[in-house]
Amino acid sequence: MQKLKLAGLAILSGLLMGISWPETGNLAPLFFLALVPLLYIEYTITQNKIKSRVLFYYAYLTFLTFNTFTTWWIWYASDAGMIMAEVLNSLFMATIFLWFHSIKKKLGSARGYFALIVLWIGFEWLHYNWDLSHPWSSFGNVFANHIKLIQWYEYTGVFGGTLWVLLINILIFNLIRKIVILSEPIKSQIKLISTTALLIIAPITISFIIFNNYTEEVNPIEVVIVQPNIDPYTEKFGGMSEAQQVDRILSLAKEKTTINTDFVIAPETAIPRGSEESVLEQNYAIQEIRRFLRNFPNTKFIIGASTYLDYPKSEEKPTPSARKDERTGGWYDAFNSALQISNNEEIKIYHKSKLVLGVEKLPFSYLLSPLEDFAIDLGGTTGSYGIEKEAKIFKNEKGNIAPVICYESIYGDYVTDYINKGADAIFIITNDGWWEDTPGYKQHLTYAQLRSIETRRSIARSANTGISCTINQKGEVKNKTEWWKQAVVKSTINLNTKTTVYTEYGDYIGRTSAAIAVLLLLWNISLYYKSKGQSFD
Repeated sequence: MQKLKLAGLAILSGLLMGISWPETGNLAPLFFLALVPLLYIEYTITQNKIKSRVLFYYAYLTFLTFNTFTTWWIWYASDAGMIMAEVLNSLFMATIFLWFHSIKKKLGSARGYFALIVLWIGFEWLHYNWDLSHPWSSFGNVFANHIKLIQWYEYTGVFGGTLWVLLINILIFNLIRKIVILSEPIKSQIKLISTTALLIIAPITISFIIFNNYTEEVNPIEVVIVQPNIDPYTEKFGGMSEAQQVDRILSLAKEKTTINTDFVIAPETAIPRGSEESVLEQNYAIQEIRRFLRNFPNTKFIIGASTYLDYPKSEEKPTPSARKDERTGGWYDAFNSALQISNNEEIKIYHKSKLVLGVEKLPFSYLLSPLEDFAIDLGGTTGSYGIEKEAKIFKNEKGNIAPVICYESIYGDYVTDYINKGADAIFIITNDGWWEDTPGYKQHLTYAQLRSIETRRSIARSANTGISCTINQKGEVKNKTEWWKQAVVKSTINLNTKTTVYTEYGDYIGRTSAAIAVLLLLWNISLYYKSKGQSFD
């Protein structure tokens, strides 16, 4: 009976996390309670001296429920990809929880719960920065649809939100433990109740004050955002000709573009035929865009494309991502690129850097390169892509632009690199149609709202099939288009040259937590060996 009870609590914890998440429930405040059932399971296992591996099973059940509930939509792009994402993420999360349990047993409850916080944030930081990177489910993302609660992310970034929910869950669990399990009088817990309430209310109050008092400086640019609505499965790469796709984009752009338009924005891989970068001007789409811009001499056109770089023949790969060209015997790199096309200027190119795992990159390629041909399809074009080594902006007299491509928009610290290089606004180009009409593309939009708050930059977002929009510097979505409809939006957004604490220091909470977590793990290992009467000599 106890096993069923604990299994039920494990599932309950995962479900509470799931219904808190953006677009799968939107009940974000519930996340303050979501980990309480799992913390109770850990407490029960500790008190009854049950083997630690049992906790791992329950924790895995919790996080598998959570991950499946929130990212099941990956299935539409790849069933194998969805299974891999859920299994691995749940494995990583359950392992972190097991490490917390081990440290808590050896170092006591106070240090143990501190360890949970730094271990978890350290794991999330790692998940932004290693080859298996997939930070979609970082806990701080839970408030993405509740921007009035988290205006202080301009100081902390998403990791501030993760710290917040972990701390509140731990305090609420300990309050329940003392009053319900240990039957301590409520009056004796006034200090703990007050502290918990203060830590919930104070950040929210500060956020509302910031939200109500933040005013954008008036420094406008006019943008025209194109949503061509081309089916990525049946039209994008075969069902429609290149001319038909380009003509649709330009026809939509013509509806709103005037001589006062500063930028026209089209989505990721909107140019369907890839071109070698030295001969881009021979591409039909480029030629048509050049012809379009003759009528708008001051307008810049930013659009997604597949591009290539050819390398000379050699025995060894010139880069880790280079592919063999069987036709010439040489090598080439393929890129998911953003282009800026202007009148009388060379084309500016940025290569996507944060690639989708299993689609655009093979993890640990130096070990697994023989498996490159088996890349799975999680939501984009497939293969191992080359990358830009660092963020790159498009510099212009009328505003420096951060050309953020699709998946890159979930990486807060990486987006700050654009800002530190001088970006005054963020343009996101994406193609979210791979996931059908599910929470996936909606979640992706909400994460863009977090980037606007962290950086205090206006965002113009062009999505192939929706949602295209603008986002102001407080994270409010404006001019929102509908899903699966052709659309074009004209809007004015404000540039901003000021920096925030987060843009200056990035993921300092994540880096600090990761360093402390390593020290705690080493301490825990040393205690284990001492308890076994062993040494490192």
